[in-house]
Amino acid sequence: WDPQTPRDVPNAPVSPPCCPDVPALPVTPLPPCAPLPVPSLPQVREICLLFARGVNYRWQSMALLALQEAAEAFMVRLLEDSYLCSLHAHRVTLFPKDLQLARRLRGPEAGGI
Repeated sequence: WDPQTPRDVPNAPVSPPCCPDVPALPVTPLPPCAPLPVPSLPQVREICLLFARGVNYRWQSMALLALQEAAEAFMVRLLEDSYLCSLHAHRVTLFPKDLQLARRLRGPEAGGI
């Protein structure tokens, strides 16, 4: 180990790029993403009627967005856990049994079985 190597010396000359004659590609911005679909009111009402024993509630738009955010977070975490189960089995493909195992390991409080 030599303490005077160029990487340890401040202001050391930087090596030129491998192809100095090739111009750099311009950075093109990505198109804006489409807004995610908000759960439709009839679907929310139907689910609400199932759990509220027939009482019809009104929903604010912010409540629908909060419901969508919570559902997306739940699904993302479930898929992450399921993918870890598939990696543990030395597979890259996600199988239904990975989803079932992830839900079972989570327990009933976290949306599992």
